[in-house]
Amino acid sequence: MDVDANKRLVVRFYEEVWARGNVEFAEEVFADDYVRHDLRQTQAAPGAAGQARIAESFREAFPDLQWRVDLVLAEHDLVAARWTASGTHTGGWSDFAPTGKRAEFSGVNIFRFDDAGRVVEIWNHRDDLGLMEQLGAPVFAGAPADES
Repeated sequence: MDVDANKRLVVRFYEEVWARGNVEFAEEVFADDYVRHDLRQTQAAPGAAGQARIAESFREAFPDLQWRVDLVLAEHDLVAARWTASGTHTGGWSDFAPTGKRAEFSGVNIFRFDDAGRVVEIWNHRDDLGLMEQLGAPVFAGAPADES
């Protein structure tokens, strides 16, 4: 297993798919039966097509999306990457109508590679709470206020 090649592929995935919108590049990264672990409920289609659709729909909501890879660490078959993204919410995203607000948010993905150099698992951790707050969505992030 080539750990450095895996790191380069993860960085290129962010550059191609997320920064440039070249969602077809996901075909070069993800195995057909990769498993997506996410903190929120998702209904993504399987394989690279599902990953491409996630990026495509997010970029539709934030068409001026800018993406920066902050850190990449790797060991054995795992690559972890922390990233920061920013963009203006001008398209629908999830249950949120366009707000026209600019947001900046971060996340961490952990990728597990097979021996052929394809991603077979991904763990997605994105600051959705911070993103929703910036878009003006009502969020509950702590104990209820004292009503006395």
